[in-house]
Amino acid sequence: MKKDIKTREDIYLLVASFYKKVRDNDLLAPFFNDTIKDWDAHLEHLTTFWEASLFLKTKYLGNPLEAHINVDQAHHNSISEQHFGVWLNLWFQTIDELFEGDYAENAKRRARKMSTFLHLKIFEARQTKL
Repeated sequence: MKKDIKTREDIYLLVASFYKKVRDNDLLAPFFNDTIKDWDAHLEHLTTFWEASLFLKTKYLGNPLEAHINVDQAHHNSISEQHFGVWLNLWFQTIDELFEGDYAENAKRRARKMSTFLHLKIFEARQTKL
């Protein structure tokens, strides 16, 4: 039986395992590998983001929306719903491989909401640049 996500270490395991898949994925890798120069720092940053999102006890300092809009612009507005779908499927797959329980399910729900929000806002930002 798998355990639920309970600690920062659990979140780091999830994030590191997930981004290994992302970095190896033909569709997603170019966006991430071209953008992120210090993966160790980025994984810590994302661990803090998910810790804040899931446990509501850590303060996250960052602007994921701005970061994703900038990546889209740097890649000639080429992020599509397919990218978000693959990202979300890899996230769910990684959670299911490692964890089960309420926090694991909440991590899926939050990722689904976040991907929808980011997808819409990226396309909205493209319209303001016209």
